[in-house]
Amino acid sequence: MRAFTYINATSIADAGAKLTQYGANARVIAGGTDLIPMLKDRSLPDKLSPTYLINLKTITPSLDYIKVDGTTLKIGALTRLHDIAFSTDVQSKWSSLAQAARAVAKWGIRNAGTIGGNICCNKRCWYYRSTWNKFQCVLNGGTGCPAAAGQHRYESIFGATNGCYSVNNNDIAPVLVALSAKIITNKSSAGYDAEKFFDGFKLTVMGAGEFITEVDVPTPATGSKQAFVKATERRSVDFASASVAVLVTPATGSVTAARIVLGAVGTTPILSADAAAALVGKSLDATSIAAAATAAVAKATPISILNKYKAPMAAGLVKRALSS
Repeated sequence: MRAFTYINATSIADAGAKLTQYGANARVIAGGTDLIPMLKDRSLPDKLSPTYLINLKTITPSLDYIKVDGTTLKIGALTRLHDIAFSTDVQSKWSSLAQAARAVAKWGIRNAGTIGGNICCNKRCWYYRSTWNKFQCVLNGGTGCPAAAGQHRYESIFGATNGCYSVNNNDIAPVLVALSAKIITNKSSAGYDAEKFFDGFKLTVMGAGEFITEVDVPTPATGSKQAFVKATERRSVDFASASVAVLVTPATGSVTAARIVLGAVGTTPILSADAAAALVGKSLDATSIAAAATAAVAKATPISILNKYKAPMAAGLVKRALSS
């Protein structure tokens, strides 16, 4: 791994100033569970690899907290996934977020990884993350998507973004979209709507010198159903091959609102309006659930038979989430 200059930030403003000062040569770091492996493998070309790492864990006052402010759950960007998974506040009204946090990797990762870092995790495409940047794809400054013509069993079934088919297989992201969360940053106190925060090419819509400071989640309507489920190739600690987050209001009687979000099947989490339309105005029964599952993947366009399995897998997860 190349040498880096490690700089401790003393405040949110200080971290922002240092990012502005060093520009493209700097990145923020908290838990480092995603960034450090990429740097060790030299996955990025030198022009995209940082020289300065701005440590956010030294920020005072701390960004590590979980609190309920009126009807809003507020989570500091440096809050560990383990703490979110087992927080009684989160489990009480935002259970799908606790489920997603528990689904991330294994205990050691959840005890180091933060929510801010997790939702900004880099893509997992093996061409993009190849050691010593062997495949210079469009995502890391090259041209083309080698996965499209090569091994794409894990890639998007809902098309490419800027020529890149690599999926967003983050576990937390679909839940934040389903729960209509706001992502607060050092440059936006009003925050970004979660469904507009994720970018299929550059991961997020944040600009230069910007980083997450807080995640705000409104309280779901009384009587709502929420759930997060995922499918993995090997075991529960693996990255998702497909995942689904749902929020349906109410859980019994005629559905008045629904948010069905697919993860790990597109370049961003996919909020399916078609799946929601199949539920609204109907009771949450086997027929409407099956219709929602079919609608959720009706517009899928797999690259080939190699990743075609993701469509029925995602449909099955929609059924499981709505039936749980």
